[in-house]
Amino acid sequence: MTDPARPRADLRRTAERYTSEPTAGVLTRHAFSFSGHYDPKNIHFAALQACNEETLAPGAGFDEHRHRDTEILTWVLEGALAHRDTDGHAGVVRPGMVQHLSAGRGVSHTERNVGGSDVPVRFVQMWLQPDVFGTEPSYGLRRVTPAADGLTLLASGMERDTASEALRLRRSDAALWLVSAGPWTALPDLPEAPYRYAHLTAGSLGYRTIPGPRGVGRSLEPGDSVRITGEAFAAPVAGEAGAELLLWEMHSGLKLG
Repeated sequence: MTDPARPRADLRRTAERYTSEPTAGVLTRHAFSFSGHYDPKNIHFAALQACNEETLAPGAGFDEHRHRDTEILTWVLEGALAHRDTDGHAGVVRPGMVQHLSAGRGVSHTERNVGGSDVPVRFVQMWLQPDVFGTEPSYGLRRVTPAADGLTLLASGMERDTASEALRLRRSDAALWLVSAGPWTALPDLPEAPYRYAHLTAGSLGYRTIPGPRGVGRSLEPGDSVRITGEAFAAPVAGEAGAELLLWEMHSGLKLG
C-alpha cells in the first residue's frame, strides 16, 4: 500500500505500460495489472483500479461484457466512441465530452468505434472503486466547457461539488479534473489530496518531484503518468505546446472486504 504521508511523485512512462490486443483492431495500454497481466506490486493506486489508453480501428470495438461495482470514466482524445448498455443507455462520446458508467449491481455494455467512421478512436478509460455497492446502474454523458482558470471539474462524488455540473460519482471522497495550461505557463493550483494521479493527454509538462532544492526536475510526454502522494509534484509548468492532463483527486485508498 502506498504511504500517503510520504511525499512521492512516481513517474510512469507510456512505454512502460503493458500492451494487449484483446480483439481484432483493439490496442490497449494498461497502467495497472489487467486481465492476463498480473504484477502484484502494480494492482491499483489509491481507489483507481485501471487507466487504459485505448485505440479502436474503424469497425472495431469491445463486444458486450459485464461490470459491477465500478465507476467507469471515459475521455475521448480523437474520433468518436459509441456506447450502449443493457439498461437502455446509449451515447456517442467525442473529444470534449466525458462519459460516466456507474456499474452498480451489474450492467453489460458495448463500446465501439462509431459506425461509418474511417479513422481510429483514441480514448482514456479509468476505473474507480465506489464506496457504495450494489446500487442501481447509472449513466451520464456531458460536454465540457473548459474553465477559464484551466481547472475544470469533470466528475465528483464529494459533497462540496453537489451544486456543480460535474457528473456524480459513487465515491464520496474522489473527483476527476481536466487541467490545462498554455505554452510555458504554470499549471493552475491543483487540488490537494493524500493521493493524486496525473495522466498527460496532450502537450508536455515539466515539474519537480518535491518542493524546494531537493526536488528533482522531471518531464512528461503524452501518455505518461505520475502517481502523487502528499505535496510531491511541485511547480508544474507546461511546455512549448501547452499541456492538458486528467487529474484524479482521491482522499482514501482501496476499500477491502
